[in-house]
Amino acid sequence: MPPLKTKKSLTPLDALLAVLFVGMGLYLLYRVNIGLNYKWSWSTIPQYLFRYDPQQERWLPNLLMQGFFTTIRLSFWGTILATLLGTMMGLFRLSHRLFRRLVGGAYVELSRNLPPLVLIFLFYFFISDQIMPVLSVEDFFQARSESTKTILSFLFAPAEQFPTFLSALVTLAVFEGAYITEIVRAGIQSIEKGQWEVSSALGFSRKAQLRHIILPQAVQRILPPLAGQFISTIKDSAIVSVISIQELTFQGIELMSATYLTFEVWITITLLYLSLTLSLSLAIGRLEMYMKHRGAG
Repeated sequence: MPPLKTKKSLTPLDALLAVLFVGMGLYLLYRVNIGLNYKWSWSTIPQYLFRYDPQQERWLPNLLMQGFFTTIRLSFWGTILATLLGTMMGLFRLSHRLFRRLVGGAYVELSRNLPPLVLIFLFYFFISDQIMPVLSVEDFFQARSESTKTILSFLFAPAEQFPTFLSALVTLAVFEGAYITEIVRAGIQSIEKGQWEVSSALGFSRKAQLRHIILPQAVQRILPPLAGQFISTIKDSAIVSVISIQELTFQGIELMSATYLTFEVWITITLLYLSLTLSLSLAIGRLEMYMKHRGAG
């Protein structure tokens, strides 16, 4: 199929839509300035991004940037854990064993058919109250050397927030893993039946079929939707603010309650989230182009 030709000139409809968007923006600005009688104070925001510490004689991240970095840590580790869990459950969904199919199916159906907020509370309180004390996570952190504590604090969270952070991380991974399970399942099932039949005729076991024939092809089809799910993980990480994880949204709520700078705080938070998601979108776009050219070559 020949590629669609793109037209660079503006049509009257394009101009009309542009005028409508500009008009809506100006109206919202008018309502905020005149209708709500809002007093803007953008000069206050930078001090909540970074602050100067005279004792250390350097700039340090303040509330909003601390929350921003916590969001990055949650999203990064949550994505890795969710990918591992989703891949395992995706393979369970396609297993020849009934029990594994039931486990994979129950996990996906329970996760997708319950409100995310209910899942967050359910998993968080169970994990933090029952699992973390049994594993002695806090004692494990305190028993480490100072250098190890510094590394763990940088990669995850400070000592006082470490068990809570891990609980939220597992909760987020369980929630996102259900969607990755379906992406993996659909990717494997999209491989043509003939690939299975030919590899079986050549004497491959099921494990060898998956490892050498099916998965290498499925990965190319899985990657684009999987990358989209990674962006969703960044956005969904905001939901753990309801269990007092000090990520970006939580810090924004706290700051807004203290300063009443509603619009400045939330616009800043919006820009911080966009910087993450748009950067990842651009990286994903380049990855897709690379894989497309590699496949064509």
